[in-house]
Amino acid sequence: MSIQDEFISTVSHEMRTPLTSIRGFSQTLLASWDRIDDDNKKKFIKIIEDQSNRLINLVENILTVSKANAGNIVMKKVSVNASIKSIIPMFQEQYKTHKIIFHSQNDLPSARLDDDKFQQIMTNLIDNGCKYSPEGSTVNIKTEAKNEKIIIRVKDEGVGIKKEDSDKLFKKFSRIENHLTSKTQGNGLGLYITKQLVESMNGQISFESEENKGTVFSVEFPVYNEEEVLKCSQKS
Repeated sequence: MSIQDEFISTVSHEMRTPLTSIRGFSQTLLASWDRIDDDNKKKFIKIIEDQSNRLINLVENILTVSKANAGNIVMKKVSVNASIKSIIPMFQEQYKTHKIIFHSQNDLPSARLDDDKFQQIMTNLIDNGCKYSPEGSTVNIKTEAKNEKIIIRVKDEGVGIKKEDSDKLFKKFSRIENHLTSKTQGNGLGLYITKQLVESMNGQISFESEENKGTVFSVEFPVYNEEEVLKCSQKS
C-alpha cells in the first residue's frame, strides 16, 4: 500500500466513527422523538454536536497538511508576543478551570514567520496542554531570545509522556493512551501538523517530559534579520 493509499485509508477510518454516531443518534431522534424524554434528547444532541466538531477538526487538520505540503507559507516580520497574546483569551474562555499564564520577554525581537501558521502552532500546543492536564492545573507559556533564536515553551502539569511513547508523538494518527487521553477526543494529527508547520518556517520543535509531572514543548525560530530577508528577496 502506498503512503497516499494508507493516508486515505486512515482518514476514512477516522471519519467513519463520528459519521456513524451522527447518523445513528439522528435516526433515533427522528424515529422516536415523542417517546424520548428531554434529558436523553439533550444527551443525544450533545453527542451529535461533539462528533460534528470532531469531524470539523479532522477536515481542518487534513486541509492544513495539504497546504503545508504545497508550500502555502507567507513569511513576514511577526511579533511573537503579540501573536500569542491574541489567542490566549480563547483558551481562558474555553478552559475556565485552568490557569493560563504567559511569561513574555519584554524586549523580544521579531521573528520571520507566517503569522496564521504560527498561531495554529501555538493553538495546538496550548490546547494540548489544557486538554491533557487535570482541571485546576496551570499551563505556562514563556518566550525568550537566545543565540539569535526566539524560543517559546509551553509547559503543562499533565500525566507526562512515557519514554517508550516518545517516538509516537509527532506521527500521523498516533495517540498516546492514558486516563486523560481516553476521556478526550482527538485524531492524532495535531502534533504531526505542528511539527510540519514549525519545520516549514525553518524552526525546530522538541519536548521534555516526566511521568506524572507534565510536559514542556519548546519551539525555536530564527530572529528576524533584515539583511537576510533582503538577500533572499534579491535572489528570488
